[in-house]
Amino acid sequence: MPNTDVSSYLRHLPALFQQDTDTGDVPFIGRFLLAFEKLLTGLGDEAQPGLEEILDGIRDPASSTPKLAGIYRYFQPGPGLEDSQRTSEAFLEWLAGWVALSLQENWTPEEKRRFIAEIVPSYRKRGTKAGLESVLTAYTGMGANVRELLEPLQVGVTSTVGVDTTIGGAPPYYFLVEVFFQASDARVFEDKKQIVRQIIDREKPAHTYYDLVPKIPTLQIGVHSTVGVDTLLGD
Repeated sequence: MPNTDVSSYLRHLPALFQQDTDTGDVPFIGRFLLAFEKLLTGLGDEAQPGLEEILDGIRDPASSTPKLAGIYRYFQPGPGLEDSQRTSEAFLEWLAGWVALSLQENWTPEEKRRFIAEIVPSYRKRGTKAGLESVLTAYTGMGANVRELLEPLQVGVTSTVGVDTTIGGAPPYYFLVEVFFQASDARVFEDKKQIVRQIIDREKPAHTYYDLVPKIPTLQIGVHSTVGVDTLLGD
């Protein structure tokens, strides 16, 4: 940990300027140079790094492990990473612009990070079943399944009307979208459903239409059993 009472720049000055005062206080010039050191090379403060620390990062002097990533962290959306290893929330809109992505105001920061990190590989599949599943999974983090209902009626295989088959066959250009949600309170759940519909409407081929089938983990003791976190009460 650097001594923040006096600037390390002081050692580069002639000995005359490094001498303590008669009272034994730290030389004024040593304290004065702290302002320049903080701005230029930094003082090991992760919250307010200096220019050199922004470029190269900050390492623990004892273990040499990174405490703050270098300038590349500004290009790292970093879902799941510590804040010191990824870009700040303020830079997410800027990163989204680099990948031609419009973020919604009502998305959480972690949803934005995950979407930015995973959107580019899905562009090559845009307009396809796999592409839509990929984009929806990027938003929810829990998976999605697009079903086109093309299989004919097969007893014991596709034989449940309204679930995996339809009487008279499925209409053209129609598909079902099953999306898995991390359950919280009912209001948040409704908001997430609305966002999912917006994503589907934007990503699907214009001539197609669909129904959304939300999937929420059912109550399982020890697995999905915390109301408001991973399960809901009621419909």
